[in-house]
Amino acid sequence: MKSLPSRAVLCALLLGGALAPAIADETCNSPFMSGLIKGQEQYLHVWTLGEKGVGDGSDKLVTIDVIPGSATYGKVIHTIAVGGRGEAHHMGFSDDRKYLWAGRLDDSKIFIFDVGSDPSTPKLVKTIDNLAESTGYVGPHTFYALPGRMLVQALSNKKDHGGVTGLITYNNAGELVTTTPMPLTDGGDGYGYDIAINPAQNRMLTSSFTGWTNYMMDLSQLIQDDSAMKNFGNTMVMWDLKAMKPLKVFSVPGAPLEIRWALKPGANWAITAGALTSKLYLIKQDDKNEWQAKAVADVGDPSKIPLPVDISISSDASSLWVNTFMDGTARLFDLSNPEAPKQVYAKKIGAQVNMVSQSWDGKRVYFTTSLLANWDKKNADNEQFLKGYSWDGKELREDFVVDFHKEGLGRAHHMKFTARAQKAELR
Repeated sequence: MKSLPSRAVLCALLLGGALAPAIADETCNSPFMSGLIKGQEQYLHVWTLGEKGVGDGSDKLVTIDVIPGSATYGKVIHTIAVGGRGEAHHMGFSDDRKYLWAGRLDDSKIFIFDVGSDPSTPKLVKTIDNLAESTGYVGPHTFYALPGRMLVQALSNKKDHGGVTGLITYNNAGELVTTTPMPLTDGGDGYGYDIAINPAQNRMLTSSFTGWTNYMMDLSQLIQDDSAMKNFGNTMVMWDLKAMKPLKVFSVPGAPLEIRWALKPGANWAITAGALTSKLYLIKQDDKNEWQAKAVADVGDPSKIPLPVDISISSDASSLWVNTFMDGTARLFDLSNPEAPKQVYAKKIGAQVNMVSQSWDGKRVYFTTSLLANWDKKNADNEQFLKGYSWDGKELREDFVVDFHKEGLGRAHHMKFTARAQKAELR
C-alpha cells in the first residue's frame, strides 16, 4: 500500500524542483473565442480520468446540470467514455465555442466533442491519434483558440520523453498546420505548459512544467530520484503573437503553471503561480516599457508546502482564486494592487483540490480534485469530487457535491461551461 510523501520528502521535492498542475473557467478562455457566458452557465463538463476498479475504468467526458431549479440540478446527466486510460487532462473550446478539444497526456490522443448542437449531450466527432508521429511532440496539454485555429501546447517529445517540447497549430477541422519549438537559446529551457494571449499588445505568454517521464512517474518514486527532480521548467516566454517568435525569456523559478492576463481594459499585466516556490509572479512592463517578471506574494506558508496549482482571475481583475493541492484549500487574493496581492479569504475544500472555475460574475465557483493519476493522494485522501459553491463576496456556501467515486466515474479534473444560446446571456 502506497502512502503520501512525507513533509521532509516534499520539502526536498520543493527544493529540487517539481510538481504539476492545470487550466479552465469562464474568465480564462481565449480572447478569440465567441459566446462568452456572462449569465448563468447551464452545463458543466468535466474531463475525467478513468480509474481502475471505478465504474468502467475509462476516461470520459461527464456533463453536470447546473441550472438552478432544474430537477437534475447538481446531477450527472450525460457521460461519454472514450476508451482506455490515457491521462485525461485539459480541454479548450474552438473559437466558435461549438467544439471542445480534450487531450490525454500519456497516449497523446486528442478528442473533439460537438458541444454546440446540444450542450446537454456532447458527441465525439473526431479523434486525433497521430500527434507524436506527425509532430514529434507528446503530451497535448493546453488547447487555446485562435481565429480558425487551435493552438496546442505539448509538454514533452517523442524522442526522449523529456521536457523539451513545442507548440502545435491545427485548423478547426483537426488538420495539422504547423509546429513551433519552445526556445532553447537566450535563457530558454525548452519546457512548456500554459498559453495566454493579450491581443491588444500582440503578446503571448507561455509557462513551463516537466516532461512525460516525470509526470507519468509515481510521485513517491519521483521525489526520490535526484536526477529526475532537476527536470522541471523555471521559465516563462513572451512571444510576438503574429510572428510566433519568442521575444524574451523570464526566469520564473519553480514550475510556473497557469497564466491569467488581467481582463480589465488597459490593465496590461498577467499573473501566474509557481507550484514549487509557492509564490505569485507578476508579468508587467516597467517604466521603460520592458516586460519583466517578479515575485509579488507568497501563497500560504511556503515552508508547509501548500503547492499552488490552478488559479482563476475575476473578470474585473480585482481578485484571484488560488487552489493549494496539499492542504485542499481555496485561497482568495485581493489584486487591487497587483504589485502586492493580499490573501483575504481561505476555505478547505477537501483532502485535495486542484482545479477551480468561476462564473463571469464571480458568484459561482466550482472545484475538482485530481492533479495527475500517479500524483493524487492515496487511500482515504484520494477524494474525487466536483463541488459547486455560491460566493457572496464574504463566504463560499456549498450548493452541491458530485462524488466521482460513488458515481463510478473516476478522477475529476478539468471543467468547462456551456449554455444554450437562446437561454443564456452571451457576448
